[in-house]
Amino acid sequence: MFHTCGPNEAMVVSGFGRSPPLMIAGGRVFVLPCIQQIQRITLNTLTLNVKSDKVYTRHGVPISVTGIAQVKIQGQNKEMLATACQMFMGKSEAEVSNIALETLEGHQRAIIAHLTVEEIYQDRKKFSEQVFKVASSDLVNMGIGVVSYTLKDVHDDQDYLNSLGKARTAQVQKDARIGEAQYKRDAVIREAQAMQEKVSAQYLNEIEMAKAQRDYELKKASYDYEVNTKKAESEMAYQLQVAKTKQRIEEETMQVKVVERSQQIMLQEQEITRKEMELEATVKKPAEAERYRLERLAEAERYVTLPRASLRNMRGDAEAFALEAKGRAEAEQMAKKAEAFKQYGEGAMVDMLLEKLPLVSHTEQDWFY
Repeated sequence: MFHTCGPNEAMVVSGFGRSPPLMIAGGRVFVLPCIQQIQRITLNTLTLNVKSDKVYTRHGVPISVTGIAQVKIQGQNKEMLATACQMFMGKSEAEVSNIALETLEGHQRAIIAHLTVEEIYQDRKKFSEQVFKVASSDLVNMGIGVVSYTLKDVHDDQDYLNSLGKARTAQVQKDARIGEAQYKRDAVIREAQAMQEKVSAQYLNEIEMAKAQRDYELKKASYDYEVNTKKAESEMAYQLQVAKTKQRIEEETMQVKVVERSQQIMLQEQEITRKEMELEATVKKPAEAERYRLERLAEAERYVTLPRASLRNMRGDAEAFALEAKGRAEAEQMAKKAEAFKQYGEGAMVDMLLEKLPLVSHTEQDWFY
């Protein structure tokens, strides 16, 4: 025959063929009638209201403590389930709860006796952890696990906690006033420090700004000096280049003028030469031819039988005529040269004088003879 149970219940099958008994937490099992037996045990979580009234603390102050605990038989742990079956099989859920409650209450009273009211009241978490730890180690031997424990209430009939609360309240108020005064003092100090830091930061900022301004002005002055130096050098170089260019232009202009003057002098010399050749051809040559003719005539007349005085007179007349003709030719040639000299300047006059010096010397010699 099949039997089933939910997850909050465990079945124990014993009898023929079941040694040791079979324990099943939530499931089904086949049981042979008459020769096998099935029993059930609850796995529900049990809520226990653990009260400890007028328990004396370490300093002899009686207090009452109420805690809330959650316990249950651990069906997933085979060993704990077997232990629980041995201890609680056939007992009701109320009986199991009462056994667990008595155990928890005993441990709770023992822990209260070892602590002061202040320790219990001020550090409830620590008290709960101690009860949970001690009770768990004891209940686990019964197959019961403590799921949780919480301290619910602490009170006394001697108004100790109220006095403690007032003292604590007064202390808290005192601490609050002291804390407020200290806070105000610290606030004033912090404000003064902040103001000092602000002023110091402002001064430092101004100093840094002054340093930055100084560095800027120094660098700017250095840059301006370099720029002005380069600018002056550039202007001087430009002026020097302009002067060199102007000088070169003037030199080239002078060279051009020199060339032009040389060309003019050359043209003047060529014109004077042409004039001289023209005069030579038109005046001097005919005059010299006439002179030569007269001289030949005079030479011929020497041999004519004329009186010597007559011959001398004729010769004198002929020579005078020749000299007159030559003088007229030379005068005309000089007039033309003078006109040319007016046009071509002193250079031509010097050339003429140098040219005529030998001729003048030769003429003086002729007159001498």
